[in-house]
Amino acid sequence: MERPPIYTCPECLVGIMRPRKTSYFTMEDGHLICVPDFPAWVCDICGRREYDTAALAELNAMLETDRRLRRRPNRPVPGGDQEKPSASADPHHRP
Repeated sequence: MERPPIYTCPECLVGIMRPRKTSYFTMEDGHLICVPDFPAWVCDICGRREYDTAALAELNAMLETDRRLRRRPNRPVPGGDQEKPSASADPHHRP
């Protein structure tokens, strides 16, 4: 089994950054999102966390897809609301 590379913590300059699973929190449209078991590098001395860039890119892609789906206009329902002529287009309409 291959050992992970050893990185010195850029915060405390003493600890070693080790791969761990941790919780990742972010805000999305005013809502708190928590992702458990998110891959990160965590300092064994000061606890600094650096989240895995590939995992962050994947999470951001999923959130962007969700944003696009929520912003998509509603599709018309067959036999549903159809555009009605405005009152001014009706020659029998009196204000």
